[in-house]
Amino acid sequence: MMNYQVTENEQQGDALDERVIEIARVAKVVKGGRRFQFRVTLIMGDNHGKVGMGIGKANAVPDAMRKATDRARKDLHSIHLSKTTIPHQTTAKVGGSIVLLKPASPGTGVIAGGGVRAVLEAVGIHDILTKSLGSSNVLNSVQATLHALEALKSPQEEAARRGKSVDDLLPYWERRKKHG
Repeated sequence: MMNYQVTENEQQGDALDERVIEIARVAKVVKGGRRFQFRVTLIMGDNHGKVGMGIGKANAVPDAMRKATDRARKDLHSIHLSKTTIPHQTTAKVGGSIVLLKPASPGTGVIAGGGVRAVLEAVGIHDILTKSLGSSNVLNSVQATLHALEALKSPQEEAARRGKSVDDLLPYWERRKKHG
């Protein structure tokens, strides 16, 4: 009889939020005609600051889903958050898609559309303002969102770099609470 140990990834897998962004039928033109496959794009996050994207391609959708899930689990990155929002405004561009992310006060909600919303909810952000500029290609806008999130700096690191206190870098609605 074989002993089966639960690995850390499998324990973590139970708590991960998995969202399918897109299922697309893609074609490769060959001498005899077209060869069709399915491309599945999905986002996986723990709702507490970790997120990863996976793309899987196969002849059948379930196989593509499995590949995408495996790749997303291996691609998990930590994101710097500030309570329920992001610490500062950021922008990223992938291809023709540009995504702008702005922090928002508590109670605002996730103001985003399509793939951008799925990424932000999987990360665990509850209050944010976004704008997708340029191309509306889902894959590029999702990748641009991930690049923007990875570019976020922690308030502690940024305060140390600038020689200020962390309180000076808080968003205006947080500073107002402390002084008022």
